[in-house]
Amino acid sequence: MKTEAPAYKRIVLKLSGEALQERGARENISPAVVRDIAGRIKEVHDLGVQVSVVIGGGNIWRGLSASHRGMTVQPAITWACWQR
Repeated sequence: MKTEAPAYKRIVLKLSGEALQERGARENISPAVVRDIAGRIKEVHDLGVQVSVVIGGGNIWRGLSASHRGMTVQPAITWACWQR
């Protein structure tokens, strides 16, 4: 079976930090989920596609440790957009 050439040579995969969490689990990062995602990324890479992965960190900035400083969703997004 012949595989078609990929439509793109390079891609950016943006994942929410929650994508690394197992459904219904309390842990933030599930090693099983990470292995599954890594395997899927490898499949794309093996097709010759360069893959860049961005994993969100909003939950860190908006977590309980930042809540006492009044950080909310909007300031975290604004900060990320303007810090270049």
